[in-house]
Amino acid sequence: MILGCLFSSLFLRCQTSTITSNNSIESKDIKQDKSNLKMNNTEFEVVKSEEEWKKQLGDFSYNVMREKGTERPYSSEYETLWDSGIYVCKGCGSELFHSETKFDAGCGWPSFYQSIKKDAILEILDKSHGMIRTEVVCKKCGGHLGHVFNDGYDQPTGLRYCINGASLGFVKKPK
Repeated sequence: MILGCLFSSLFLRCQTSTITSNNSIESKDIKQDKSNLKMNNTEFEVVKSEEEWKKQLGDFSYNVMREKGTERPYSSEYETLWDSGIYVCKGCGSELFHSETKFDAGCGWPSFYQSIKKDAILEILDKSHGMIRTEVVCKKCGGHLGHVFNDGYDQPTGLRYCINGASLGFVKKPK
């Protein structure tokens, strides 16, 4: 029972805030777009068939990135990685987050206070699961990364990008 309460607390911590930004898409824009990409109906530079995505990503990362799944908290190799380098999109290799913006949010997922550049990600209003959140996807391929919350108050931006490690790759900075 205690573990259930702890998991619920962690899950809600990463699920209950929302923000707005210049890089957001409002829900009316999502509904009007005619793209066949089932993730969020937005056109992206990198487009592959579902079979190609499954082959490239494997079952678990495919579920997270293409079907908006999530990984268990504290299960990602990147949650505790503190090496210097760049976190990239597992789907297309786009640079997403610099290790210097990573922080321990205590929520069990890799957390960052800003993306590597403003146009690296796309924020989309997410009203799923009875909550209002802001989903984060790779702007180049549309892969689901996680969500962004405005509860990173002790960070320079006040934001917490709560990202699934299954959506990421890491390029270590050479010494």
